[in-house]
Amino acid sequence: MAVKIDSKIIGYKVLTEETQEQEQQAPNDRQISDVESMHENLERPEMLFGSTYKIKTPQSEHALYITINDMILNMGTEHEERRPYEVFINSKNMEHFQWVLALTRVISAVFRKGGDACFLVEELKAVFDPKGGYFKRGGIFMPSLVAEIGCAIESHMKFIGMLKDNELDDHQKKLIAAKRKEFDAQNTPQISDDIDTSSFPEKAQLCTKCQTKALVLMDGCMTCLNCGDSKCG
Repeated sequence: MAVKIDSKIIGYKVLTEETQEQEQQAPNDRQISDVESMHENLERPEMLFGSTYKIKTPQSEHALYITINDMILNMGTEHEERRPYEVFINSKNMEHFQWVLALTRVISAVFRKGGDACFLVEELKAVFDPKGGYFKRGGIFMPSLVAEIGCAIESHMKFIGMLKDNELDDHQKKLIAAKRKEFDAQNTPQISDDIDTSSFPEKAQLCTKCQTKALVLMDGCMTCLNCGDSKCG
């Protein structure tokens, strides 16, 4: 089909497969560049969405309340995501006021800086109290109050989708349930179907992998009834 050109030709371009692919990718690249990410110059909106977590330790008479406020980025688009912006810790106990205030400011600054802030969780959970830690409900060992603050932040990051919840798969759950049933059968011969399996044996030891007091001796091998870790592989 012939095409009549009435205007003066001022330029031309030879279309190849490579140039066609670049033209097709260009709109997608522009859309990606328009996606807003967390950075320190991002202006704080008038309203933030927050969640509050309660921490009650045997080391203090009063509980701590950790509030994490999130910013919604790219709201209403397919790239919408929720990211932590600031954290506040409040308690009637003023004993730890100075370092708690400093900790919240540092954590909030890291949140607002942008990038991957998930490393904070492992850093906080690795802090040990020289006076000794304590056990939470369910036999979970907390090496320090700072570590439990890290656990609260970890729970929040899993809630908003920043961290994946490393839950056991169905096969692992069935294996642990079978191990628990076998252990109970060996130690309590007259076991009933109504036995509470939410708690672990009193003589169980601390598992170094999941930090839960659920490590028992089975068939000459130390086995965790919580995460399934075994010294015999």
